[in-house]
Amino acid sequence: MPWYNGDYPPSYKNQPKKIRDKATEIANEVLKTTGNEGEAIATGLKQARLHFAKKKAAKTKD
Repeated sequence: MPWYNGDYPPSYKNQPKKIRDKATEIANEVLKTTGNEGEAIATGLKQARLHFAKKKAAKTKD
């Protein structure tokens, strides 16, 4: 089931909004390709955290 408009997996509940939103976006794309909700949720959260960690690292290099 895709997640939209503030609807997101329960495991995203305590994440900061920017991570939760990015993770939901990524999870929806993974869900489209694999159809596996568990994989989509885990991948979405992992990749969203990685995305923002890279952005933070890039800012500190400047």
